[in-house]
Amino acid sequence: MRTKEDFLNGQVLLIDKPLGWSSFQAVNKLKWAIRKKFQLKKIKIGHAGTLDPLATGLLIICTGKFTKRIPEFQGLAKEYTGTITLGASTPSYDLETEVDKTYPMAHITEALIRKTTEQFLGDIQQAPPIFSALKKDGKRLYEYARAGEEIEIKKRAVRILEFEITAVALPAIDFRIVCSKGTYIRSIAHDFGLALGSGGHLSALRRTKIGDYNVDIALDLEVFEQQLLGKA
Repeated sequence: MRTKEDFLNGQVLLIDKPLGWSSFQAVNKLKWAIRKKFQLKKIKIGHAGTLDPLATGLLIICTGKFTKRIPEFQGLAKEYTGTITLGASTPSYDLETEVDKTYPMAHITEALIRKTTEQFLGDIQQAPPIFSALKKDGKRLYEYARAGEEIEIKKRAVRILEFEITAVALPAIDFRIVCSKGTYIRSIAHDFGLALGSGGHLSALRRTKIGDYNVDIALDLEVFEQQLLGKA
């Protein structure tokens, strides 16, 4: 069992973030549990890479002195699995917003889908979604989006190491992607739909790996809290 000194000196916690939780909420829940267990007034704690509330999977959370290692973890390659739904797009590129356009799909074949992945391998230029927490001129992009303001979003370089189609059941296609820091899988879903001439949006996402750290050995938030507080 970890001690107070363990958490203060530094721990790397692997958490399987549940659907509907923000990364910030997950960190706060752990912070509350650790402080309650050891009667701490404060403890440093942070995560090494945000997951959207609609995504599940691996969060690396660092405590105490190990918060200095967060940039190291953020720089590692990430693996994701998920589902892109073709034939329709949304302003947020995922299910956060309603479908705003639909597109024909009669021309789409499995062969075309697999061939199109090649366009996304290697170093590519990607525009982040306007429904994101990135800042422009001191405001979050999603603030502009919710206000209905149109702004120019600069593309940035990301690297896609692997892009595998794991199942095709149109309009849904399942995928596995390994990519660099800063990659928006929502943007890949949107751009992939455009490349197919059909439109698309992300309908499910799970982060399965960060570097060599695997979600298979990550703990559920509730389980971690119960174990720490002796409720299990």
